[in-house]
Amino acid sequence: MLSGSAYKIIDTHAHICDPCFDPDRTEVIERAHAVGVTAIVAVGEDLSDARKNLELAVRYPELWPAAGLFPSYLDIQQAESLISFIRRERCRLYAIGEVGLDYWIVKDGLQRGIQREIFSAFIDLSLELDLPINVHSRSAGRHAISLLLGRGAKRVQLHAFDGKASAAMPAVEAGYFFSIPPSIVRSRQKQKLVRQLPISCLLLETDSPVLGPLPEKRNEPANITIALDSIAQIKGLGKIEVMEALFENTRRLFRPQRTRYRHSNSLHAPCRSV
Repeated sequence: MLSGSAYKIIDTHAHICDPCFDPDRTEVIERAHAVGVTAIVAVGEDLSDARKNLELAVRYPELWPAAGLFPSYLDIQQAESLISFIRRERCRLYAIGEVGLDYWIVKDGLQRGIQREIFSAFIDLSLELDLPINVHSRSAGRHAISLLLGRGAKRVQLHAFDGKASAAMPAVEAGYFFSIPPSIVRSRQKQKLVRQLPISCLLLETDSPVLGPLPEKRNEPANITIALDSIAQIKGLGKIEVMEALFENTRRLFRPQRTRYRHSNSLHAPCRSV
């Protein structure tokens, strides 16, 4: 077990606002601290999640709040409302996400067109506000990467990418990052992805409460060391070396030193330029 006082691990994608954590969220975060997790990027799927993430970040300063619209929400008006929210709260947010494409859920051509339109708007917003974009791309990896590259996206995290390494390479070349969850222990696809991608483009995530080592059990940020151990084993590197490399990758993407003022005791902290 890694000591939380000695190491820095960041869970770059967790749904810590999920109601399943309401009864014991404090204990969940304490368990994460115990294994070395110093920050958790709290992603959301809709406006309600976004508001809850900001509220939780006041209580738990280790949370880095994000706001996004899950790609199954095919509602332009809902996307516009979230975009307005992100613009208004941009100085308290660490990322836009999760957003993206999901061709496993959405199979109709016209609906996929709406999905691409919404995703494009969030990519443009990421560029406008200089915020990282946290991308969901289930069964749509090549399409998501093509859209990101076509619109000139810069600060990109492809979360739990389910495509082949060959599909990921254009994103690697563009400087995008791929976050790896604990489910790597039961996913040959993710094991192959880690084996073939350079460590310079990898991050850690849990996607709590899902994508844990056991599919039937609630996942939580403390399980992030399972992903860390797996990456180290696959790469044939020491855990400390891998942890330091992934922490540096996370720092490069999120630039936390530029966002210190985002943690405030006020829910209505003034927005300042960076």
